[in-house]
Amino acid sequence: MRLQKYLAHAGLCSRRKAEEHILNGQVKVNHQIVTELGTKIDPENDRVFFNNHPIILKQDVSKVYIALNKPQGVVTSCSQQKSKIILDLIDIDERVYPVGRLDKNSKGLVLLTNDGDLHNKLSHPSFNHEKEYIVTTLHPIPETALINMSQGIVIDNVKTRKARVKRLSKNKFNIVLKQGRNRQIRKMVGKTGNKVDILKRVRMANINLGNLKEGKWRYLTSKEIKQLTQ
Repeated sequence: MRLQKYLAHAGLCSRRKAEEHILNGQVKVNHQIVTELGTKIDPENDRVFFNNHPIILKQDVSKVYIALNKPQGVVTSCSQQKSKIILDLIDIDERVYPVGRLDKNSKGLVLLTNDGDLHNKLSHPSFNHEKEYIVTTLHPIPETALINMSQGIVIDNVKTRKARVKRLSKNKFNIVLKQGRNRQIRKMVGKTGNKVDILKRVRMANINLGNLKEGKWRYLTSKEIKQLTQ
């Protein structure tokens, strides 16, 4: 088993974050620091440490799937100094980690799980999972700006993929993306000469935020899990 997959399946963090930990020299195998990605280990015989703490891959760990309504000001991370993190809002015994990011100033739906395979699947753009947002801008947004965002806007020398955009009011619109570049919506709105006031994620794939109150969370239903993992 590859080392980053072991760390993810043990519930330490996402596979992508595990790669960062490895590159930063925070991971040891049999008390030796490993910094090469793709290093294979034997879960039965090798001992893995993160920041000198043993990481144990438990067998037959029950998989947990959670939907949470993140408030503004909370960081979507497993660890962050001097900031409230999303795991502070959940009180369960199992170790879970967020699927993807929602920046500190945004709010709305975040999925958390200890299912490493699902995390990898939902995080990779090739699977075309939709993410839906409601965006409120500081100034009224013209129709041409909505059309431009739906057709794709060049950000950091790369054009965004086409999106579904629908006006809700003079300064509010709904947008559905199939990609998740860093602060993408804020940058897209900025390119139109406007600025985001409120950014709220209301759906990821088949999971809807619904009437879940801000700061609260719930377990996904068996039906939701089945649709999500198929």
